[in-house]
Amino acid sequence: MRVMVMVKATPESEAGVMPSKEILAEMGRFNEELVKSGVMLAGEGLHPTSKAVRINFSGKERMIVDGPFTETKELIAGFWILQVKSMEEAVEWMKRSPFQESAVELRPIFEIDDFGDAATPEIREQNDRLRQQTEGRG
Repeated sequence: MRVMVMVKATPESEAGVMPSKEILAEMGRFNEELVKSGVMLAGEGLHPTSKAVRINFSGKERMIVDGPFTETKELIAGFWILQVKSMEEAVEWMKRSPFQESAVELRPIFEIDDFGDAATPEIREQNDRLRQQTEGRG
């Protein structure tokens, strides 16, 4: 199963405070462990929302809202995409992360089978084709 790990923003990350050399080195070692184990598919830090844009959808209308966004507890400062056998395995990996003052949220990523009968053979074929195309970019 694939799991998205969302690193919650903090007032410091939203203020653009960069991590120290020590923290970056620790995170690098943790990421290296994830990669060597075959668990990490992707992972990145995100700029603060002062550099972000939101698009709100309402029917055919699109409203563009420039950051920063104020509700820090709802913001994301980074993410990982993990390939694991279970949510429990993902939790065990994240418990080992070097974070000291933060929070992460782990959520399973939908797979095509999760959509049941709505995933027609045509939709499954399209999903497979698009997945192959995007994976081939690496």
